[in-house]
Amino acid sequence: MASARGAADPWDAVVEATLARLACGDIVNILVATTTGATGVRMLGALSGLEAKLICVTHHAGFRGGDDLDLLPEHATVLRAAGVPILIGTHALSGVGRSISAQFGGTTPVELIAHTLRLFGQGMKVCVEIAVMAADAGLISTDRDAISIGGAGRGADTAAVLRPAHMNHFFDLRVREVLCKPSGT
Repeated sequence: MASARGAADPWDAVVEATLARLACGDIVNILVATTTGATGVRMLGALSGLEAKLICVTHHAGFRGGDDLDLLPEHATVLRAAGVPILIGTHALSGVGRSISAQFGGTTPVELIAHTLRLFGQGMKVCVEIAVMAADAGLISTDRDAISIGGAGRGADTAAVLRPAHMNHFFDLRVREVLCKPSGT
């Protein structure tokens, strides 16, 4: 497993680990969490010329308040022109539960799952979450492994091979390999 810590840019470790794993030839789908679309565009460039299907996942409108999307139109245009699906959706591991906790206090079972995954780092929680979201949207199959890439805040620092699952069968999801994550998280 590669570590993203100590690299000038954790992105380099994520790309190196992802490309090495893709070279095995048994994985086609690459999921990337991208807030503004910048990470998706970077991954599109890294995958240039390879047989891989990139799928970008971003969060819902109003995530930071108002009705706006954080996905920038210029990045969305580049991704869509390359045929990359962009999933805009509610986080599978928060959603309405976060609203309940904010309104009434406490935590929900879904938030406990999210906090448990964060024991392995925020990026790992994101990797699992976007796999569920993409499966629920019909963008990936639950009978084939995928590489899922996430991070904390901006950019990506974690990559994992996992078997996606739909939300209603969440516990069928399997993290098969951790390709890269920051050490210390």
